[in-house]
Amino acid sequence: MPTPSPQNPISRRALLGSGLTAAGLAALSACSADPTSPALVAPTGRAVAAAERARRSTGVVRTATLRAQQTTIDLAGSTSPTWSYGTVPAPLIRANAGDTVRATLHNQLDVPTSVHWHGVAIRNDMDGVPPITQPAVQPGHRFTYDFIAEHPGTYWFHPHVGTQIDRGLYGALIVDDPSEPGRYDAEWVIVLDDWLDTAPEAVLQQLSKGMSPMGGMAGMTMRDGNMLMGAESSLLKGDAGDVFYPRYLINGHPTNDPATFRSKPGDRVRIRLINAGGDTAFRVALGGHALTVTHTDGYPVEPVEVDSILLGMGERYDAIVTLTSGVFPLVASAEGKGAAGFAVVRTASGRAPSPTHSIPELGGRVAQAADLHAATSVRLPDQRLDRTITLTMTGSMDKYDWAINGQRFDHEAPLRNAETIRTGERIRLRFANRTTMWHPMHLHGHTYQHTGGGPRKDTSIVLPGQTVTVDFDADNPGRWITHCHNIYHAEAGMMAVLAYTA
Repeated sequence: MPTPSPQNPISRRALLGSGLTAAGLAALSACSADPTSPALVAPTGRAVAAAERARRSTGVVRTATLRAQQTTIDLAGSTSPTWSYGTVPAPLIRANAGDTVRATLHNQLDVPTSVHWHGVAIRNDMDGVPPITQPAVQPGHRFTYDFIAEHPGTYWFHPHVGTQIDRGLYGALIVDDPSEPGRYDAEWVIVLDDWLDTAPEAVLQQLSKGMSPMGGMAGMTMRDGNMLMGAESSLLKGDAGDVFYPRYLINGHPTNDPATFRSKPGDRVRIRLINAGGDTAFRVALGGHALTVTHTDGYPVEPVEVDSILLGMGERYDAIVTLTSGVFPLVASAEGKGAAGFAVVRTASGRAPSPTHSIPELGGRVAQAADLHAATSVRLPDQRLDRTITLTMTGSMDKYDWAINGQRFDHEAPLRNAETIRTGERIRLRFANRTTMWHPMHLHGHTYQHTGGGPRKDTSIVLPGQTVTVDFDADNPGRWITHCHNIYHAEAGMMAVLAYTA
């Protein structure tokens, strides 16, 4: 096994695959904190159990089975080996707010894995983040995730071991609010993905060697293997991404075999958009239609009509559209990368549109978090701030030394530099981007609100040189990570821990 170090991108996978016992991983997690810091709440501690008991519960149990396995996916006649939970995306998991989700993961892979329930204010020991909240599930073993899904919204699930998210291991979790007025006739859950034909571990190794500045090559997009250079986006204020992907999928379908949504003229359709990509922001639009944004990351916003929606990795947006008669393209443009995912909306007979990278709506009004305001019903109540924590994003492509506060996350000592908080505090987080790239920052276990009346979210784009300030209530005890949802940035070190003190 290689010598573990923060600079070794495979050390964590080697550690988790080396036969280390569950007890050993638990001991690693417990002993990683600075011994001079206050005692931290354990993922299986009494405070976590008490918080779960306090959640609103219907008593209804929704069960699911996830079999992580090697799969060969058919992409319009071109086969691609990957990993999946049986299908890509996994079968939809659905529950009502307050239901208990009981999902059993069977690991049929030859490496350890886990499941993280992205965006859910979940009990800490069910968050699926080895080695912080649980030991990784070893090959041939299983683990049952059992938690109350208290808050309605559009969520999703994926592994939290290495770069496994950039395979086919993902799916949607929809938590409905039975009391929410529907006011729509149909629903379309859309999962967007940037698709690799290469093992993501190999891509991370290539990226980790760094990329020298491209003198004289401004405005040109080039690739070296799966390393992408020169992808630019005015919306993202510079470099759009690091990785070249040969395909972009919508609900597991490539552009030459597009997913098709069928409805009737005049139908109001709720579209739930999920960006499950590893390194790609998507700008999504429906030809010939405007979209009314109603939710982001599960929480309602004051409705706003737009032509397209920008989603960073991990973000979700819900929108309502009233369909007219015809056949229309839905385009998920891979922002700055000159390619797109493509699907078809059909309300009448007629020839389907040809796959395209661009439609007029993509150049119109774009929904971004900075332009949205939380609905009155979900705004945080006024409360005195107890603590401000600044998380400064640092690093560069040439050294691939992505970090928070100058500290690359150490997978072998994950709690060493943890920021400590206390139950009941109002916390302000300042995501300060001091790099020349954008980062979609995600906080586990909580939903925050952008200051100034902005939206409630758990994943937010932070542009180069800018600071995004958010507030949240410390009401879910445990040990929670916050990280860039570009999986390659996260694995290189752009990750930190917020830990509750006992």
